[in-house]
Amino acid sequence: MLKVILVGVLFFCSTLTQAKSIVVLGDSISASYGFEVQHGWVALMAKQLASSHPDYTVHNASISGDTTAGGLARLPQILTRYQPEILILELGANDGLRGLSLKNMQQNLTAIIEQAKKSGAKVLLLTMRIPSNYGKRYTDMFYTSYEKIAKKSNITLVPFILEGVALDKSQIQRDGLHPNEIAQTVIANNIVPYLLPLL
Repeated sequence: MLKVILVGVLFFCSTLTQAKSIVVLGDSISASYGFEVQHGWVALMAKQLASSHPDYTVHNASISGDTTAGGLARLPQILTRYQPEILILELGANDGLRGLSLKNMQQNLTAIIEQAKKSGAKVLLLTMRIPSNYGKRYTDMFYTSYEKIAKKSNITLVPFILEGVALDKSQIQRDGLHPNEIAQTVIANNIVPYLLPLL
């Protein structure tokens, strides 16, 4: 009888302490391109949550160079492996930089969101921009795609995550595209206020 009670108590305690999962699905912006991963915005966000929401664990499933098509292809395995409560979606920049079809990008992002929601996850969509030399029409359509998708899918949208970073050369790597290590705290602080209400 005592053994049964002890087993029951241990099971109950393990259930209480089981961490909920947050997954970041992104590209080089989230994969800490150019510096150590522990200094990236995802790791900094995880540190913030460790003190305020210790019941959540953050998993970074980001790959440098990934597109929305690549993210969509990887999604089923990610959902099965991590069973996330929240999916933070940071994709699309490489679609834009490669001049890929915005219609396909929008369809891929929507499909990712729908699959994640079907699995029971909440989705936080991060807005990206591309350089103005791609032409005003294309860059404007790219930027507004995120707002349209978020509104249609009824999910939370984070405005441009490189706000306060993109125009500051001291926070950009030599390639002129990727934020450097200095910028990571700014990026994390741009995102966390939109994440907290979902926890």
